[in-house]
Amino acid sequence: MELNKFIDHTLLKPDAKKEAITKLCKEAKENSFASVCVNPTNVPLASKLLAGSSVKVCTVIGFPLGANLLATKISETKQALVEGAEEIDMVINIGRLKDNDDEYVEKEIAELKKVCGKKVLKVIIETCLLTDEEKIRACKLAKNAGADFVKTSTGFSTGGAKVEDIKLMRKTVGPDMGVKASGGVRTKEDALKMIDAGATRIGTSNSLEIVK
Repeated sequence: MELNKFIDHTLLKPDAKKEAITKLCKEAKENSFASVCVNPTNVPLASKLLAGSSVKVCTVIGFPLGANLLATKISETKQALVEGAEEIDMVINIGRLKDNDDEYVEKEIAELKKVCGKKVLKVIIETCLLTDEEKIRACKLAKNAGADFVKTSTGFSTGGAKVEDIKLMRKTVGPDMGVKASGGVRTKEDALKMIDAGATRIGTSNSLEIVK
């Protein structure tokens, strides 16, 4: 198994400097990771540094709370794509999901997928804030809306990826949709457990530790 191909090499800290983003991209190229995942402000730099490589540029939208207006998420996504993002990790409106406003949640995801076109859209459902019923509903809405992946966590809430959640998400979306485990995946053992449970992508800032 080429573990490196599963990894989104991630740096989303608010105080990340240009030097750290440059280092992240260098490490990603050296290890042929699937992508680097950076905040929108760092997309132009990452795109420039990774031009011509196999490493994709991934960014986050409506991050980390998901409570932005839909118009803001759409605008943010469009700008990120213009600046070179190839994968978009959006945070759903968690409050609307909890209010059983499934129509809003599905529309939000569908609108962002429309903007992304053939580019990859991953949907962060923030599993640590949801009941199992809500996790299932969120996954079904993401699938119905045409998203490419469901993703566990932002890494900025009360918890990260759990094996049980990955199993539940995989069971809900079926065999063909992507499932990304993110938040708290720190070791090779952690990553392999997530992959065994059904994850097809791992979001982590401990990538080098995992592949060494």
